[in-house]
This record gives sequence, C-alpha cells and structure tokens, in this order.
Amino acid sequence: MNRGGPRVARPEDVVVGNVSKKKLKVLLRLGRYMVHAKWGYLAALALSILSNLLSLIGPKLSGYAIDAIGIEAGKVNFDTVFFYCTLMLIAYMVSSLTAYGLQLVMINLSRGIVRRMREDIFSKLMKMKVEYFDKNQTGDIISRISYDIDTINATLSNDLVQIAASLVTIIGSLIMMLSISPTLCLVFAVTVPLSILTSSKMANTFRPLFRARSGKLGELNGYAEECLSGQKTVRAYSAEETMVGRFALRNKTAADAYFKTDYYGTMVGPTVNFINNISLTLVSVFGSLLYLAGGISIGNVSSFVLYSRKFSGPINETANIINELQSAAAAAERVFRLLDEEEELPDDADAVELGVQVPVKGQVDAEHVDFGYSKDKQIIHDLSMNIKPGMTAAIVGPTGAGKTTIINLLMRFYDVDGGAVKMEGTDIRHAARASVRRSYTMVLQDTWLFSGTIADNIAYGSTRDVSREEIEKAARAAGIHSFIEGLPHGYDTILTDEGVNISKGQKQLLTIARAMISNAPVLILDEATSNVDSMTEMRIQAAMGELMEGRTSFVIAHRLSTVKTADVIFVLKDGRVIEHGSHDELMERKGFYYSLHSAQFA
Repeated sequence: MNRGGPRVARPEDVVVGNVSKKKLKVLLRLGRYMVHAKWGYLAALALSILSNLLSLIGPKLSGYAIDAIGIEAGKVNFDTVFFYCTLMLIAYMVSSLTAYGLQLVMINLSRGIVRRMREDIFSKLMKMKVEYFDKNQTGDIISRISYDIDTINATLSNDLVQIAASLVTIIGSLIMMLSISPTLCLVFAVTVPLSILTSSKMANTFRPLFRARSGKLGELNGYAEECLSGQKTVRAYSAEETMVGRFALRNKTAADAYFKTDYYGTMVGPTVNFINNISLTLVSVFGSLLYLAGGISIGNVSSFVLYSRKFSGPINETANIINELQSAAAAAERVFRLLDEEEELPDDADAVELGVQVPVKGQVDAEHVDFGYSKDKQIIHDLSMNIKPGMTAAIVGPTGAGKTTIINLLMRFYDVDGGAVKMEGTDIRHAARASVRRSYTMVLQDTWLFSGTIADNIAYGSTRDVSREEIEKAARAAGIHSFIEGLPHGYDTILTDEGVNISKGQKQLLTIARAMISNAPVLILDEATSNVDSMTEMRIQAAMGELMEGRTSFVIAHRLSTVKTADVIFVLKDGRVIEHGSHDELMERKGFYYSLHSAQFA
C-alpha cells in the first residue's frame, strides 16, 4: 500500500533497453527449463533453418522461370520454365515436410518442459509453509498449475517455433534481396526500424494488462472453487442468487481484463501490417521504375516482391505473437512467484529424530508459549501445559479462543514466537519436523478422503506397507467393518472425490480407522463429532475410546459432554488458559467452565 512516500524502484524494475530486469529474469528461468532439452532444441533449430531455407529458394526459382518466359510472344523456353517449376515444387514439398517434423519435435519438447514445471510446482507446494495455504485461495493456486502453465506451453510449442522461423526467413530474405538489388533494399531502412519501434513501444505499454488478466482469472477460479465446495451451504441458505450475482461481478471484472488486454493487444498486428504494406507498395513502385530504366529484369522484380513479402510477413507475425508472449511472460511470472515462495525452514543439522534417537511415549509440554499469526496480533498468551504419557487433555473455550492454533503449534505447522513446545523434553524446534508429525495422528472435524479405494484410504495413515488383515482389524475397531463389507466391492470400493458417496459419520469412522493404522503415540481429536447426529456420535465416541486406549490424547470440543472423562481440561478465553483441572474440579469452582457447561445443559 502506498502510504504517501515516493515509490522506491526495486532492482528487478530497472529497465535495460526495452526489457526490465524482472522480465529478463523470467525469460532466463524459462531458459533453464529449456536447457534440459538442449539437444532437442538444437534439432528443432536445424529443422527450422532447413525448412525456411528451402522455402526461400522458391522466389528465386520463380524469378528464373519468369525470365525464361520473357515478355515477347512466342519466345517462351518451356523446358527451362518446367525445370525451375519442378525444382520449386520439390523445394516447397520438402520444406513443408520439414516444418511438420519441426512441429512434432516442439510439441514433444514443450510437453516435457511443462511436465517438469508442474512437478516442480507440486513438489514446492508440498514443502511450503501451512501459512501459505491459509492465506491463498485454492482456486488461484490451481489456476497457476493449470491455466498459467498451459499458457506457457502454447508459447513454447508454437510461438518459439514461429520466432525461430521468422528470424531465419527475415535474414535469408534480406540476403536474397541484397543479391538482387541493394538499391531497392533502402526502402526497408525506413520501414523496418519504424515497425520495431512501434511494436516495442506498444508491447511495453500493454505488458501490465496481461499481468492483470492472469491475476483476475486466478481470483475468479478461487471464488468458483469456494462456491462449488460449499454448494450445500449455499442452497441451505437459498443464497444461489446472491452467489450468482457475486460471481457475475467477478466474472465481469475478469472479462473486462480480457477485453482490455485483447483490445489493446490486437492493435499491434494491424499497425505493423500497415507499415509493411507501405513498404510493399514502395518496393513495387521503385522496382517498376528500375525495370523501366533497365536496372533490373522483370523476373528479379517478381522475386524481389516475393522476398519482400517473406521479409515483411514474419515481422507482422512476430508483432501478432507479442500478445501471446506477453501473456506467457505474465503467466510465467505468476508460476515463478509461487516457486519463489518461502518454504518451511530446513531442520537443524543436528535435529533430533523423535522415535529414533528419543523414544516417544507421549510426554508433551508447553512452557510459557506466546504466538501470533502476525507480529501485530498475538493469539496465544503465556500458555503452559504438562501432559504425561497416556493422559487425555481436553481444550475447550468459545469460538476464536485459540484451540485450533494450539494444535497447529503442537504439530509444528507454525513455530512459537516465545516459550517452547516440548515432546519427551525435547524442544520440537530442534527436532526433525517429519518425526514430530509422525508422533501424532489426527481425526479432524473436516474429514479428508481421496479418490481411491476404501482400503487405500485407511492404509494412508501408515508410512509402511499395510496388509489387508491390518486394514480390516482397524476397520473393526472403528466400527465400520460391517458397513464396508456390505458394499458391492467391499474394501475395494472406489470413493468419489472427498468420499461424497458416503455419509459424514461413515467418513469420520474411516478416518478413525486410518488413525488406528498409524499407531502414533499421541492423538489429536479436533471437533471430531461436531457434524453428526447423536446416534452416530455414540458410535464415533465408542470408536474413539478404542483409539485413545494407551495414547496421549488432545481433545478439542464444543460439546462439553465429550470431555467429561478427560484427565485435565484446559479452558481457553482470548488465547489464555483461565482455568484448568478435571471436570468435577472445574464444576466445583463455578468459574468460566461452569458457565459454559450450564449454558449447554440448562
């Protein structure tokens, strides 16, 4: 946000010629992806040169054929005419076949680059801080993986070939024109610089529009993803018209960005084409005058006109694809911005491997922990807990008190700002993240099941190969085995996206079975029964009782009936533990917990 001071130029904004350092950086990074397939690109370059050189032979042969025809009646040398026409046909046929081979090579090369780029992005996403996903829309992230990379692919597979072909054609045509008539070439000394300056100026002016277009599309995708994932809520509140209206507003903004980009972008091609048509007119006029003065043959005039069209054509085509290059540059910028996002800090060189160097029995401590998602807003204040192996600790409090934030700190999704969270006496900041997270298993309010078999979803909870017997044992313990067996394909039943073909209670029982497979010593239950009916809650409670046996457990719940049996209950308000103790002790004190309990069971 501009707060009134002068804008300080960043190093990447410094302009070198007509290209900013930021744009150069983007192009160089794309170049690094292309280096991996350098031999393929060298082959493509060779094919491009061969194809265009063959096509450049045509106008010269055409001039020879026209000279063989002559301008006098009855003096046509048909043998010479047919000879040059046959050579022209062969040259154009071979050129076309070579161009087709070039397209195949480029398609394969761009496919490999795009595949590598998508893999890099997905690998990066798996290493990034949880904070990034909390702050960015899923739809915008997906837009970068799909739309932005597809835009880059179009440039790599088509536009680069076009540019390479254009360079060869321009240089080759210029050489042929100079060999025919250096005098006529003076026409291009005026028109070519004018074309280059015009297209360059317009490209620099329109570049921000392409960047804005990609951003608006990402925002639209993000909003659409939110609406589609929350369809039941939208319909429950009869908010369809409201959501359609909001979507229409965002869609109009995106469409306007597209229109503005395309409207101004399409000005480049016609403008350059107009300048090229002027050059062609001048060539025709001055060529005719030279012929009348005897300075050039009619065949060479014809060849020169054809070469001038070949010379001007690529300039016009290059101006047209500047729009696509601008769009690809904006897309690449968004992709690389994601790849440059901060990852989770690497583990210390001497990081402790919990469960290997230090046996994990379930001892978890928090010592005067302070934390905030931003530096100017603290969420957790001076939190202290001492949880011994096998204990069940409940965390209760009103919405926004910081209950889920504590879980984020225990799992080391975020690092504390002050104090320490310890497992088995080891500060988890000095332990390997993976070993900390392997020490926990989670059953959350929002169940997550992936598209795959029920057996695969249950086995997902283990880092080792799990036998079918172990999967069925976990399902029996979770009370879901009979339901699975009743399905047509049993444990091999394919779940649709996020398991939408089974009920919420069944999803929750499947995640409990998954948690049982993991055998982690510490369990986290985060509002695990908040979205189900009373009968299903009883079944889930029974399954959770089995799951909690012998484990240290953290239970987050709004329903206080689910925490009565906990060894210790921590009552949070505004990020502070205002009281703690067993259910009976807290009820006797008649403090905040007593008020919460009375409000629920009045």
